[in-house]
Amino acid sequence: MQHEFHLTGSWSGARKGSGKIKAGNLEAEVSIPSSMNGSGVGTNPDEMLVGSAATCYIITLGLMLERNKLPVKDLKINSTGTVSEEGGLHFDKILHFPHIHLKSEATDADVTKAKELARDAEQACMISKALQGNVTISVSSKISVAEE
Repeated sequence: MQHEFHLTGSWSGARKGSGKIKAGNLEAEVSIPSSMNGSGVGTNPDEMLVGSAATCYIITLGLMLERNKLPVKDLKINSTGTVSEEGGLHFDKILHFPHIHLKSEATDADVTKAKELARDAEQACMISKALQGNVTISVSSKISVAEE
C-alpha cells in the first residue's frame, strides 16, 4: 500500500518574496528567513524540516511507548535544526530533546525502557530515515517520574 501526499504552492518575488503552500490540513505562508536576508514572512523550509522531523519523532516515540505499555503521563519535545553555510548552504543537524514524564507507578525498568525507546524512535521514524546520510540527527532525552 502506498500513501500519497499532495502540495500546491505559489511564489511571488525573489529573495525578499513570499509564497503560500497548502497540503492537506497544512496551509502556510512561506519565505526565506530574515536571518538569510529574506522577507521572514510566515514559515520557511528550515522550520518545516525541523517540524517534520520532530513531529515524526514524537509520534513514533508515542506509539512505541504505548506499544510497550509504559505508564506515560505526558510527552513533550523541543528540537533544534542547524543550517550551515560552510561548503555551501546546507542543513547540518537536528537535535531532539524529548521529555518523557512517567506516572508515579513507573518502575526503574520502565525508566530504563523509556530511555531505550527515546533512542530507538529516531531510527524508526520515516523522516529520520529519509534524512539519513545527509543530516545528523541526535536525541538527548529526559525521563522523569511523577511524585505520588
